Formats: sequence, C-alpha cells, structure tokens
Amino acid sequence: MNDVTAEAMQGGRPRGRPKQRSDAEERQRIVALACELFLDVGYGGTTMDGVAARCGISKKTLYRLFPAKTDLFNAMVADNRRTMLALPRPDDDLPTADALAAIFRLDVEEADNNERLAFIRLAMADSDRYPEIAEAITQEGAEPALRLLTGWMARQQERDVLRPFPPRTAARMLMDMVFGVLVKRFPGDELQTREDRFAHARHCIDVFLNGLAERPAAR
Repeated sequence: MNDVTAEAMQGGRPRGRPKQRSDAEERQRIVALACELFLDVGYGGTTMDGVAARCGISKKTLYRLFPAKTDLFNAMVADNRRTMLALPRPDDDLPTADALAAIFRLDVEEADNNERLAFIRLAMADSDRYPEIAEAITQEGAEPALRLLTGWMARQQERDVLRPFPPRTAARMLMDMVFGVLVKRFPGDELQTREDRFAHARHCIDVFLNGLAERPAAR
C-alpha cells in the first residue's frame, strides 16, 4: 500500500500541490498587499516588481491580472471606496440618521478606520504630483460613491422618508460634510480621536436631516 492510499484510508488528505486561488481571490489578495506597500513607500515608490515580490508571485501573473500600475491603483481605490461607503444598501425601517451612520460606516473598528483613512489621505497628498491618482480617485472613488448615495437618496424620497430635494445635490452636500470630518486634517483640529470624529459626523447627519432653522414659537 503506497503512502497516498494509506493516508486516504486514514481520513487524511493526499499530499500534492495546494489548491490554486481563483483569479478573483488572487486579485483581492494582490490589492490588499499592494495597498500595504503603497502605504509603506508611497505611490511613486511602489513598482510592479515590488508588488510581485510582496505578493510572492511572478511578474507574469501580476501583469496578467493587472496590466499596468494604474490598473492596480484603480482597483485599490475602488476597494477603499467600499470601506468608506456601505452601498448599495437594502431599504429597511431603520431610522434615517442610523441608516446614514451605517452607510458612512461610523461603527467601524478603530484599526480598520485608521487603515482606510491612511490610504485616502496619502492618495490625496500624492495626487498633486501624479495626475493618474486624481483621476483614479474621481473615476473609481468619488463618482461611484456619489452615484450610489444619490440613488439611495432618491429612493428615500420615493418612500416619503425624505422631502423632495435634488438627490445628487443632497448626496454631495452630505458627503462633503461627513468626509470633511473623517478625512481632512488641519492644524489645531480638536477632533483628534475616532470617537470625536464619529460623534461630530453624527452631528453633521443630524443637521443635514433636521437643519438649524428656528422652531415656531408655541402658541
């Protein structure tokens, strides 16, 4: 009896080549590891040779899945966009403020929050030197996110959850308010902790939904 047969009879798994990952799984793994490299050395310092080495794959495999560095970076931006905005989202009876907090992922763990913000901040900082970064942020990040949130806003208006208002304008205003808190940093910013920023983002959502108009005096 050979070793493979004996192992099979004992309920073990025959030895051999490990199961190959699908292209979709390999693409996702490459994007995650390339993002780590990008955060380590920046966009300019990231090379396809470096990505292949970080991922432990041949350049042939890398170029088959991502023909150019820009294709890889576009995929990184799209992946990051999904961590910033949880859309599409099914309609439910969750209060609108809570639904928006979930859409903007204000319940994300601190480590995940730091990682997603580090990527977008570094990408924005490098966009002045590399025009392809600005294009990727627009085409794979900002515009798809705006379209998804616009669609969600329009559906809430159809359900009479939100009052009539140009949904794309509303979506852009809310994204400016919330992402301005979560992403942008400036000297003297007092919103230092994750809790501070998320609480302020909830205030932005509340003001967006209710406004600060003076309430009519009680008769």
